Amino acid sequence: MTAPARLLAESTGVPIVDAAVIWSVAAVALAGLIALVWRLARGVRRIVTRIDDFADDWAGVPARPGVPERPGVMVRLDRIEERINQVGHELQPNSGSTLRDAVDRVDARTASLTTDPDTET
Repeated sequence: MTAPARLLAESTGVPIVDAAVIWSVAAVALAGLIALVWRLARGVRRIVTRIDDFADDWAGVPARPGVPERPGVMVRLDRIEERINQVGHELQPNSGSTLRDAVDRVDARTASLTTDPDTET
């Protein structure tokens, strides 16, 4: 026979003590169940909070009084693509207004002023 079953099967002979023991065991079991549910609820709350934070970071947060707007991931990726396209444009020669054209002009002027030691024989 298990200990709880033996505890309930054996009687002290004093009905008030038997009732106190049964109520004490029930109170301890209920408190344990409440503690278990509380810990589970805290864990679930933590996970839900993290998911909510991730969703806010992904979608962005609009501006509100005292807090600036935080753009979402897709807006920030679009801004990065625009910057990369601007840099790529500057690295391709065109009609003379890009950085690449300026470097080519400086290189041509420098080449006309000096001779390249690697090409001399």
